[in-house]
Amino acid sequence: MSASVVKLPPNGIPRFYRGGPAIAALRGIELGERVPEEWIGSTTTSFGEDELGLSRLADGRLLRDVIAEEPASWLGPDHVARFGADPALLVKLLDAGERLPVHVHPDGPFAREHLGTKFGKTEAWIVVAAKPGAQVHLGFRGPVSEETLRAWVDNQDSEAMLAALNPIDVAAGDAVFVPAGSAHAIGEGLLIVELQEPSDMSVLLEWDGFGIEDEDEATLGLGWDTALACVDRSGGDASQARGPNPDSALGELLPPAASSFFTAQRLAPCGGSVELPQGFAVVVVLDGAGTVGGLDVARGDALLVPHAAGPVSADGDPTALVCRPPEAR
Repeated sequence: MSASVVKLPPNGIPRFYRGGPAIAALRGIELGERVPEEWIGSTTTSFGEDELGLSRLADGRLLRDVIAEEPASWLGPDHVARFGADPALLVKLLDAGERLPVHVHPDGPFAREHLGTKFGKTEAWIVVAAKPGAQVHLGFRGPVSEETLRAWVDNQDSEAMLAALNPIDVAAGDAVFVPAGSAHAIGEGLLIVELQEPSDMSVLLEWDGFGIEDEDEATLGLGWDTALACVDRSGGDASQARGPNPDSALGELLPPAASSFFTAQRLAPCGGSVELPQGFAVVVVLDGAGTVGGLDVARGDALLVPHAAGPVSADGDPTALVCRPPEAR
């Protein structure tokens, strides 16, 4: 493999909810109807699919296959010793053209027991753009009984479910950590970069009126008796979910609890030069222009940095997000 930074072509993913124009504007591409997500540097497939979701390199090869040929070069030997040829990370652009339904992602133990997957789906949201008054909702504000939750779901009581969650006002630059099991909803008018464990599993507590075909789809085929066991009903405030506001040229965006799953840094050389430490990374350029590892980059570019590239220099005036898998330990 070439030990250099790679620029990725688009990888739009159709979903059940509206969105896509904000991604198209950022990336300088055209997207079809209801393509509100782009999966960047993905070796993960959409739930139940064989290929949808997988990223390709500019020459048409699937990234999953290319990494499998030389995993240590792409990911590093320590990472491969822990995770094999899996990057253990999925990065998305998500454009919420409408409020997403209240839903929950299973954690690793639940996913392994009931769905036969290696990873759960803890995630984090980094807000790229937000309309005035935009909100997300995260975690129940107080304890919710099993009977109450089941009644909300059976009756599709959207008002009660949303009212039971912590509302969080968000604006561009904010970051929110979302542990698996936490009920949540993303509000309309948000463009976010989402980091997550590499899986595609959602239990839709709220599904009626969102274009979901049936309750089987809403429960990942598990049925409500099993699916609702993945929900954290304990309740509490969401004050620990927000990340810090970095003021350095390469600053951490997520709270410490996220580091077991992934990390994200805001890159802003501001006309100077910043060295990115060695390691596999997915980079999304949000504004400006410059070079990363000697490659010319500009607003909307999506990049992969292989481990074999070593430490790479970011120069000029790009503002970007540097997304990485958990450190091998």
